[in-house]
Amino acid sequence: MSMRNDIGAETLAAQYLESELAEHTELVARTRQAVSEEFVRLVSACSDALRSGHKLLFFGNGGSAADAQHLATEFVVRYRKNRAALPAIALTTDTSALTAIGNDFGFEELFARQVEALCRAGDVAIGITTSGNSENVIRGLRAAKAAGAVTVAFTGDGGGRLAGQVDRSIFIPSKATARIQEMHLMLGHVLCALLEQEAE
Repeated sequence: MSMRNDIGAETLAAQYLESELAEHTELVARTRQAVSEEFVRLVSACSDALRSGHKLLFFGNGGSAADAQHLATEFVVRYRKNRAALPAIALTTDTSALTAIGNDFGFEELFARQVEALCRAGDVAIGITTSGNSENVIRGLRAAKAAGAVTVAFTGDGGGRLAGQVDRSIFIPSKATARIQEMHLMLGHVLCALLEQEAE
């Protein structure tokens, strides 16, 4: 590759990075307006649950499964400081349960079956789906509601099929999957930081 081509590639990379950062920054501002009040209610619901001896359950598919594991781990281990462990679990990590449920009951029941076994009244169930239309997340949240848990949806623009079906709705005002996931993780970190302060 010639030096001219190298410079051209570097320029394109720099331009693309600037474009992505600008899109992210713009969405941060819109997310602030869209979710601030609902997020405060979510923090209160999680705080009440943890102070009452209940737990948080996270679940989702693909990148959202990774976010569920990431956030549950930070509650159990630590976020910014050492403190008492906070009870949280990701329903995306037990490969034996996941494959057995998928094989015996179908992929749509992946989370509902685990919720039936593990979720109790007073817990908080957080389903993460950028579209709001993931059938197994929807069924998981329905099962959590039936168990008496507080149900929470982290989704994208409009909430998809989960709109109106949950107690707390964190709907990111975007249709871009990557940007929605970035906001989900940021809000999850803020949630963990606030609850971590209470656990000191």
